[in-house]
Amino acid sequence: MFGHVENREIILNEFWERVRFTWIDLMKHNTNIELDKFIVMPNHVHGIIEIVGAPLVGAHPNHRAGTRPAPTLGDIVGAFKSITTNEYIRNVKTNGWAPFRTRLWQRNYYDRVIRTETELNKTREYIEYNPKNWADDEYNILGFEQ
Repeated sequence: MFGHVENREIILNEFWERVRFTWIDLMKHNTNIELDKFIVMPNHVHGIIEIVGAPLVGAHPNHRAGTRPAPTLGDIVGAFKSITTNEYIRNVKTNGWAPFRTRLWQRNYYDRVIRTETELNKTREYIEYNPKNWADDEYNILGFEQ
């Protein structure tokens, strides 16, 4: 994404901070979600999102026309990617950040439904310790330490 840009570490650090802020800011704009453990890695994000008030299957029995249903995970991730991509593009134009070639984020995302407290705790632990494994990650193509 950055090629041979001399100040890429500065750009990435500033961008990661903006990504972190956008993640936290999701709750301010959507009262139907709660954010749990998350981490911004050099080339991806891990996070736990709880969608509050969403039906487990199908439509909510009390849903009436005119009420706002809970967002889907796709809505939330899509908004996050859109906001951060636009922020990056704005900085390419105004602050000389290196442009990205095709897209900033991958097209899809990986998700998993967490069903038990044990799974929740294991996922939290994975997120917490993920940065310690970054130096050995096969996708650490820029060679950065986390």
